[in-house]
Amino acid sequence: MGGELRAAHWGLQRAAGMDLVPSNDFSFYDRVLDTCALVGAVPARYGGGGGQVDLDTYFAMARGAQQRGRDVTAMEMTKWFDTNYHYIVPEFDRDQAFRLASHKPIDEFQEAKALGITTKPVLIGPVTFLTLGKARTARFDRLELLDRLLPVYAEVLSRLVAAGATWVQLDEPCLALDRTEPEREAYRKTYAFLAQRVPQAKLLLATYFAGLDDNLRTVVSLPVHGLHVDLVRAPRQLDPLLEAWPAGTGRVLSLGVVDGRNVWKADLAAALTLLERARDRVGAESIWVAPSCSLLHVPIDLDLEQRLDAELRGWLAFAKQKLAEVATLTRALGAGRGRASAELEDNARALAARRASQRIHNPAVKRRAAAVGERDLRRASPYASRRRKQLALPLYPTTTIGSFPQTAEVRAARRQLTDGKLTPAAYDAFIEEQIRKTLRLQEDIGIDVLVHGEFERNDMVEYFGEQLDGFAFTEHGWVQSYGTRYVKPPIICGDVSRPRPMTVRWSTFAQAQTKKPVKGMLTGPVTILQWSFVRDDQPRSETAKQLALAIRDEVQDLESAGIRVIQIDEPALREGLPLRRADWAAYLDWAVNAFRLATAGVKDETQIHTHMCYSEFNDVIRVIEQMDADAISIENARSRSELLEGFREYKYPNEIGPGVYDIHSPRVPSTAEIVAGLTRMREVLDDRQIWVNPDCGLKTRGWTETLPSLRNMVEAAREMRAATGALVGRAVDPRERAGHT
Repeated sequence: MGGELRAAHWGLQRAAGMDLVPSNDFSFYDRVLDTCALVGAVPARYGGGGGQVDLDTYFAMARGAQQRGRDVTAMEMTKWFDTNYHYIVPEFDRDQAFRLASHKPIDEFQEAKALGITTKPVLIGPVTFLTLGKARTARFDRLELLDRLLPVYAEVLSRLVAAGATWVQLDEPCLALDRTEPEREAYRKTYAFLAQRVPQAKLLLATYFAGLDDNLRTVVSLPVHGLHVDLVRAPRQLDPLLEAWPAGTGRVLSLGVVDGRNVWKADLAAALTLLERARDRVGAESIWVAPSCSLLHVPIDLDLEQRLDAELRGWLAFAKQKLAEVATLTRALGAGRGRASAELEDNARALAARRASQRIHNPAVKRRAAAVGERDLRRASPYASRRRKQLALPLYPTTTIGSFPQTAEVRAARRQLTDGKLTPAAYDAFIEEQIRKTLRLQEDIGIDVLVHGEFERNDMVEYFGEQLDGFAFTEHGWVQSYGTRYVKPPIICGDVSRPRPMTVRWSTFAQAQTKKPVKGMLTGPVTILQWSFVRDDQPRSETAKQLALAIRDEVQDLESAGIRVIQIDEPALREGLPLRRADWAAYLDWAVNAFRLATAGVKDETQIHTHMCYSEFNDVIRVIEQMDADAISIENARSRSELLEGFREYKYPNEIGPGVYDIHSPRVPSTAEIVAGLTRMREVLDDRQIWVNPDCGLKTRGWTETLPSLRNMVEAAREMRAATGALVGRAVDPRERAGHT
């Protein structure tokens, strides 16, 4: 199957007119994990000290393993820069050794060559690989490992050249981040070494997602044969780059002018203007035309979308169509605009039609957003006062993040509803039974704050987008999130508003089935923004404000319906942080304000929760307090409680649930393991602050691992309560006290 997919994608790109098709961009899980396997960076707990890294070891690193007497946790996972793609975080020791432990790049190059396609193998660059990893056993500078790593890269390059590779691309996106002078020196050292050891290798250094800025001088001095830059995210870097570009060296400048991150048609005339300016400065033979980054982040083919209306289709370009845009720009640049006049004219008409379309603009939404003031962003009382009026719960209250297993039965029912084989009434009855069953299971296990399981929801963003004005949806617009987990992001094409309640029906049904509190579950405005394809004709901050007002309406309807705990998930808040620190303050201002706008309209008695996962939250730990949620749950299990280290210096005042077990792994944590984690939390958090929960929703898990994991989690909370022997010091309803002593 892997070979068939690779062959199909190579053929598609060649048919689209691409001169140099990439290889080694296919992965069974993640390209960073592939690099760990390539260089033998396999943590000791997985075994396999020599030879090739096999698939069992590979997937144990990605997902953990608990079978045949083996019980190992997965490696940490986090977001790839500011995208919703997740990568496996490399683990390094001070005495780390590297070796060539996989032949994947060479094998796939030869596989394509056998099909008559000479590809450009793509590797994660050595400095970025080390920078993205973490030191596990002791703190040390990971770049100290460079001398041991570089010979392995040199061996890979030598084998690729021997196999016939004419170009090899080394991705160094960390050059788009703030870098210190010692880190820049690591790049100089790396590429001097590779140029000396493998002089016949033609290297294309690729950066993306931001501009080079203060790293520009370093990059243009490196002894590489070509450089790729992202002119979609950072068009202003072109002029400084051209000014610094060394003349007469024959080096290639690859310009990413077609957006690899969004689905809108490129402005071909504007892109061509940039390309022509570069061509006139450095020469036509030195310019390559390319997407801004990998097309991993967009759907494959707009031609598959039969339900999108003609107007919207006319505004869009998926991966296949972006290849056509690259080909058009290449032809126009090389042979003159007249050789692509028809395509350029069609493109200009489509862009003009989009700007003029009535479906984009809603004056009422714009007026409401413009009227938002400071008072709309503040809860009525501070957290300390609110806390005394909210739910009476035991120490170490237990809950889950929201979703429960979406089994084949649940997915089949949804498909039958879509296909007309199940009536809406029958489907609703099915969902009601799933909710009742899940509530009973949670009660039997002993969970304190319940969830309804979200069985009616296809995706945590798509579900809400389908009920909001200003959104459009695809049938086949799947994009990889991690491993085999794909999402189908909605398209925000116009002003956003909420025409009617979205979740009240199911939340009130669930609450009516139990005396325990059931959380209302919503996705926050920043996450809906980040996990959608966002309109590019207005600031993202404005779209976030519109989304926040829509969620605010839903929050207030849930409160009016008697829901006392409402969780507004914002897992993408950290993900949206700009790559350059100089841009952080502006983003965090509007992102935090969007959350506050969505949540600040409720009474003190209503407890607001939020959830975040799989990001480097220590970067924004102080900002989380400004969100003013009563309780926050944060992924913590894979990062081995690294997050808690941030709380040693910063005393978070509200309640927090650092995830006690990893839901992206099928392994079942023991009670003792969870107790040990909670005990570590007590070192930096007060007993009254700590919630006990998994680190993310349970949608992708099966019931066979979910139920024992939750039983162990609840038992761990009981052991912690027994060790402390007290209830939280709030007004406690006698019935609740009886149920929790």
